[in-house]
Amino acid sequence: MNGNGKLILALPSKGRLMELTNAALAAVGLAPTRTGSARGYKGEIASLPGVEVNFVSSSEITQFLKSGAVHLGITGEDLVREAMADADQRVRFLRRCGFGHADVIVAVPACWIDVQRMADLEEMAPGYRRAHGHQMRVATKYMNLARRFFTQRSVTSYRIVESLGATEGAPAAGLAELVVDITTTGATLKANGLRVLDDGIILKSEANLIASNAAPWTPELKAIEDALLAQFGA
Repeated sequence: MNGNGKLILALPSKGRLMELTNAALAAVGLAPTRTGSARGYKGEIASLPGVEVNFVSSSEITQFLKSGAVHLGITGEDLVREAMADADQRVRFLRRCGFGHADVIVAVPACWIDVQRMADLEEMAPGYRRAHGHQMRVATKYMNLARRFFTQRSVTSYRIVESLGATEGAPAAGLAELVVDITTTGATLKANGLRVLDDGIILKSEANLIASNAAPWTPELKAIEDALLAQFGA
């Protein structure tokens, strides 16, 4: 990811997040363009010649920010906080982008009428285990966020089941009893017979412009960052 002295900015390479990111940057005169092949992974911003753009997946952006392979990146806060327990030390959240909204939540079967809050999960856990012969299972792709949140809420009687598909379908399929997942409108959760606990919002996420503290910053690169932020409207 050598930028030859340039500030390296990692942007999403595909999907809706790529479209929204490109549109937001274009709206403030920072439209990224690909260099070489139209399907290539390198790019530039005409108004900021000191920037090299790398087009990569959202999860790769998170890893590159963590390692310092890029200086800046735009990706979801949920991905960053899942990958880094110490995110506030490893990166700087420079600006919320206003798109890519998704809440990371804890959802239980709608029929669990006596379970309204996280504390209710711990209270019901012994009886559940006696009745079913196993701990409550939590299906999720957000294993680290889930564990940290459950620990903060003093919920210990559960087992994580890594979700490799549609997480919200895990309870109906008999693979888990509850889920930690992302939601935007809640419609998919409702369609699968699930509801969010009253205190079950782990993170209200959206796309952020993020700086890596592990990247090799120089005064010249910091000046480019300041210019980008000024044009971005920070």
